[in-house]
Amino acid sequence: MPGTGPVRFREDVEPFRKAYQGRRAFASASRPPMTTRYVPFARSMSGYSGGRLRTDVIAGVTVAALALPSSMAYAELAGVPVSAGLYALLLPVLAYAFLGSAPRVVVGPEGTVALLVATALAPLAAAGSPEYAALAAMLAILVGAVFLLARVARLGWIADYFSQAVLVGYITGVAVVLILGQLGKLLGVSSDEDGAIREAVDVLAHLRDANGVTVVVSALSVALLVVAGRVNKRFPGALVLVVLGIAVSWALDLAEQGVSVTGEVPSGLPNLEVPDVSANDMATLAAAAVAVFLVAFSDSILTSRSFAARHHETVDANQELLAFGVVQLAAGASQGIPVGTSGSRTAVNDDMGATTQVSGIASAGTITVILLFLTGPIQYLPSAVLGAVIVYAAAKLIDVGQWRDLARSSRVEVVIAAVTVACVVMVGVLQAIIVAVVLSVADIIRRAARPADAVLGWSDQEDRYVDVVDHPDAGVTPGVVVYRIQDRLFFANAHFFKRRLWAAVDGAPKPVHHVVLDASFISDIDASAEVALREVIDGLHERNIELHLARATVELRDRLTAVDLDDAIGNDHFHGTVTAAVDACRTVPDSTVS
Repeated sequence: MPGTGPVRFREDVEPFRKAYQGRRAFASASRPPMTTRYVPFARSMSGYSGGRLRTDVIAGVTVAALALPSSMAYAELAGVPVSAGLYALLLPVLAYAFLGSAPRVVVGPEGTVALLVATALAPLAAAGSPEYAALAAMLAILVGAVFLLARVARLGWIADYFSQAVLVGYITGVAVVLILGQLGKLLGVSSDEDGAIREAVDVLAHLRDANGVTVVVSALSVALLVVAGRVNKRFPGALVLVVLGIAVSWALDLAEQGVSVTGEVPSGLPNLEVPDVSANDMATLAAAAVAVFLVAFSDSILTSRSFAARHHETVDANQELLAFGVVQLAAGASQGIPVGTSGSRTAVNDDMGATTQVSGIASAGTITVILLFLTGPIQYLPSAVLGAVIVYAAAKLIDVGQWRDLARSSRVEVVIAAVTVACVVMVGVLQAIIVAVVLSVADIIRRAARPADAVLGWSDQEDRYVDVVDHPDAGVTPGVVVYRIQDRLFFANAHFFKRRLWAAVDGAPKPVHHVVLDASFISDIDASAEVALREVIDGLHERNIELHLARATVELRDRLTAVDLDDAIGNDHFHGTVTAAVDACRTVPDSTVS
């Protein structure tokens, strides 16, 4: 059968050659329809069942109940009317539901983005004014434009620099920030301090001012969530808690007993319009739009990949750029504010068992109904209930197992994750992401500067050349050293390559006459590596040692030819396999396998 063994006859070769004519080796034989390529929601509907619909709808309604009061709070933080935060829960959520590649991610007003909005707009207009609201809406449109430009430039590869250590550290840091940020709500103590740690310290310093009724409501809320989660993970504990919280708050008039509640919610839907902003203000907003883009995209890709990994799913970074571009445009056109990914609501959505963005559609539909008909009851929702739901969901984000996996893999990655946590908690999301990416890149360079390498010997048991350190009984050919370096050669590891090759020569059990370089992992060389390789060739010649290359790729051969290194090595010193190279070296009389 073709493909089951070596190709021996021409009639076997021809089908292989013809099979790839007119197609790419790594491309699908047939491209999926455009609807499923650019609208992931259509793909997720394949095999959708009634049971999943029920679960997704319940999750969406629960998320909506949490999103409404928190979005109002984030709107106030951004300096815009609370209605702007509510409007950002409609069209933007629907846009992401159809275009987003992460089936459980929840978008909407978010704390970090709200802070950036407030910082950018403060010098331009008075908070709460119509001019300020128009600027916020235009900022959302500009952020959307940046996202779409990034999609056209296919900058999704930026997300590949968020390593697993960064993902684990980031999501843990966000969980800590979310928990610390809810202490005031759980205790009924307010704080004017900035930053999660300062606010938490200030709240704890004023424990004597805690409201007893609020503490009882918080404790009962957390207890209900814990019990519901242990009895049945699919039980909509958060939704039941929100409904009970509203009912109890109304019946007992908890607001009169000092319990903080959501308060009056404006009703009605937004008009679609492009905000009127001057050219000068547009220029000022452009820089802020780039900053919001960096934070929103980083936050989105880190959160979505963290949750996707739990379900063995993948997230398309370029599709996320497209989705968030449309999401931000929808937010601006509907008089909303720039939005991001909500870690807390995503955690709740995932905890409720959501499987597709049907939950997002259900959430937007629920918000629409609430804005039109049910704004009255929401005003009684205790803030402590909201805080309990967020704390419960955030606590589940801290995955001890992932930290154990990092520790088994690399202590350096544990350090990167820990630094990311510290920066998220103490400095801020954008700064933490920058620091974490810099650390990840530094770790890449560190690893590349000291790649895995080995001196090889022949193993009869394995029927191949193996690392003599792992297989001390492997046979070696006297006078021949077979050396392998497992990375491309470039400036960061050029000195390492020279030092280790000479160490292999000096460590050989008998005088060396030939060095075979297994080049199967060397995909390319740069100018520094070229100089290093010339120095090695010259040094070997001075010691009457010949260099042979085995398993060099076509790309490497082309590169060596371009810099005239093939002549320095010798065209007859290139071999298709390590075995062929060693056989060619058997010119010394006593070159027998020992």
